[in-house]
Amino acid sequence: MDLKQIAKDTAKTLQSYLTYQALRTVLAQLGETNPPLAHWLQNFSAGKIQDGEAYIEELFLEKSDLALRIMTVREHIAAEVADFLPEMVCTGIQQANMEQRRQHLERITQLNLSSPSPETPKTDNI
Repeated sequence: MDLKQIAKDTAKTLQSYLTYQALRTVLAQLGETNPPLAHWLQNFSAGKIQDGEAYIEELFLEKSDLALRIMTVREHIAAEVADFLPEMVCTGIQQANMEQRRQHLERITQLNLSSPSPETPKTDNI
């Protein structure tokens, strides 16, 4: 297990996700202030946001002002969440793992109540 590579891959994924969140924020702002530009950005961004850096590079070629705006918002979001993100991730994984284990334990220990159990023969007291 290469923890350094895992950390790099995680950081890249998080960076792309923050780019996506910055895009959503900018789209909401533009929706209020400049709907035609918001529509253009929405169409431009469709299917391109998987790799945040490649997306930003391509957006720079089309509309550098929007690329700069998204980068600024992304940086702001990262600064706001960076302090509590590691603890939230660890706590979230611990809670999710505990819930998955609980559900698994319930499944494997459940009796099959849908099939009738053999009844004991009744005796007549005469």
